[in-house]
Amino acid sequence: MKPLIKLLSTTAPNVVVNIAYKKILKPQVFKLRPHEIEVLDKADQEKVIINSIGIQTYKWGNGPKKVLLVHGWEGQAGNFSDIIPSLIQNGYTVHAFDAPSHGYSEQGRTTMFDFSDIVKYMLDQYQMDKIISHSFGSVGTTHCLANHENIQISKYVMLTTPDRFEQRLDDVAEFVGITNKVKTRLVNRLETEFNLKVKDQNVSDFIKKSNVKEALILHDINDRVVNIEQSESVAKAWGDVCKLVKVENTGHFRILRTESITNQIVKFLD
Repeated sequence: MKPLIKLLSTTAPNVVVNIAYKKILKPQVFKLRPHEIEVLDKADQEKVIINSIGIQTYKWGNGPKKVLLVHGWEGQAGNFSDIIPSLIQNGYTVHAFDAPSHGYSEQGRTTMFDFSDIVKYMLDQYQMDKIISHSFGSVGTTHCLANHENIQISKYVMLTTPDRFEQRLDDVAEFVGITNKVKTRLVNRLETEFNLKVKDQNVSDFIKKSNVKEALILHDINDRVVNIEQSESVAKAWGDVCKLVKVENTGHFRILRTESITNQIVKFLD
């Protein structure tokens, strides 16, 4: 496939730009495990319309404390199924959602801005001040907090986090096999369509504008999806507000299903 892409990069660059563009904005849908489906079935479920797209929302428990779960790219709310029972047992009402084209939400173009708008809706609707996000979920969440400084968060847990959006483009370029010239065209298209500068779309910049009292980042040192250097960059930018804990033997996804990680999350949130 890559040899063909490289050929098209020269003969039909706009075709390759479209391929990369769709890779960035259209997630691949993965099936849930039986346990994840079982946990979702226990939730109070409601579909709400945000930006003209039906968004599936979930609620578990009725505890006095509240927390919002924000899944990652190509993820869904059910990915938190191993964490949710512990949160309920510790007195939490747990809220979550599936982003557009993720889980049981309707299909549609999915961007950082969509995640951001849904996070804003959920925080406003249910008056929460604690958040747990996984991977790309941290991008949309921090973008929301940066653009709504009136939102006050007491505790925020990131289970890995990307930092620079440019790195995301580099990863897509490597995956698709596009040339630097075509990547430049892709950047220009994104900047024109969304009226932004790619170099300014960084979590380490967003968090400086956010109102978060305490933050915890948990990241596996051998994560092959999001390099730990990105979490290190975010933690450094956050300063004394944030603690970075480097873990091992969880990878990028199993971190959501590791008991010791869940215990650290619950302890920190309380």
